[in-house]
Amino acid sequence: MQRFAFIIHPIDAKRDVARKYPIARYFPEVLLEQFIKSREPMTVSSVTGVKSKTGEELEGWLIACPLTPRQFVTLPLEFVYRRLEQCGQIAMELGAGIIGLGAFTSVVGDGGITLASRLKGIAVTTGNSYTVATAIQGAVKAAELMGVALRDASVAVVGAGGSIGATCAEILSADAASISLVGRGLPALETTAERISSRARSSVRMFTDVAQGLRDADIVITVTSAVDAVILPEHIKSGAVVCDVARPRDVSTRVAAERKDVLVIEGGVVRVPGEMRLPKYGKPDEQFSFGFEPGTAYACMSETMILALEGRYENFTLGKDVSSRQVEEIGHLAERHGFHLEGFRSFERAVTAEHIESVRKAAHRPALDVQPVEPESLPR
Repeated sequence: MQRFAFIIHPIDAKRDVARKYPIARYFPEVLLEQFIKSREPMTVSSVTGVKSKTGEELEGWLIACPLTPRQFVTLPLEFVYRRLEQCGQIAMELGAGIIGLGAFTSVVGDGGITLASRLKGIAVTTGNSYTVATAIQGAVKAAELMGVALRDASVAVVGAGGSIGATCAEILSADAASISLVGRGLPALETTAERISSRARSSVRMFTDVAQGLRDADIVITVTSAVDAVILPEHIKSGAVVCDVARPRDVSTRVAAERKDVLVIEGGVVRVPGEMRLPKYGKPDEQFSFGFEPGTAYACMSETMILALEGRYENFTLGKDVSSRQVEEIGHLAERHGFHLEGFRSFERAVTAEHIESVRKAAHRPALDVQPVEPESLPR
């Protein structure tokens, strides 16, 4: 039996605290964040029933770090590191051999490098390699269902100056008709452009303005570390597919309400092999939920499980760089153990074939003559 742990945290103070303390919805967010800050990390759920195609079985634990995205980026870094170290200590006491960093825990500081150096006896991964793999698979497959083949598509990557964005751009640039890099700083975009120039099919364009960068994009992958939404309804081309990998989301909820001709999906929702269950710690009759279908998880958590099933108790994806080699390797391991992309979700709801068809028709896009590409054969 292999063992892992995964760190989660509240995304929205008022909503998430109110799940446990209903009265919290009547308090201002600043007071709730003060309350959260005073709490220490805790185990909120165990993970059972995961079984690889190889026959290897897995158990694990979800450990909550009680900080919001805003607190991760505004509180003193040393305070945040101490909280994450506490999570690691809990994981080791439970017997985990590797711990994954969910959401903003993988963004803060140096992307897990310092944390890994402080935690002796347990491996650390951000999960970003498999996040890239599933984002690309999802975006390309969704685009085909919308009538857009990658070879004919204009692709934009928002957050292209960052680790995940740069690797997404590198991999997609080899097949896309054109590639646009969108980010806050030109120097970081120039670094990414230089990295991908040798394999890109066409010239690489750079934008520091989101509206300009998305104006012609058929496929958008957005992976920023922004606290607030950066993509608004007026930014997106009719018929575009937007894969939002970021947590908190980069795409405004207004897009779902106002743009019926745009398909927004969430990157990185994965079907886990076996019969995965998430019983709440100390309350085995209650189940913890990410808002997904039972038996599915984020890609970053899935990477942690894949490495544990493989017995790879080593630091796998750390820092601000994710290589295409890492993306390819974790993709092969995912297939070996039976992890795969599980349909699409958008704003916490499943995306049906009927919904995709209605969006395609609203955008007046003709269907492709070819069958949609299966995830296993998509570019990595």
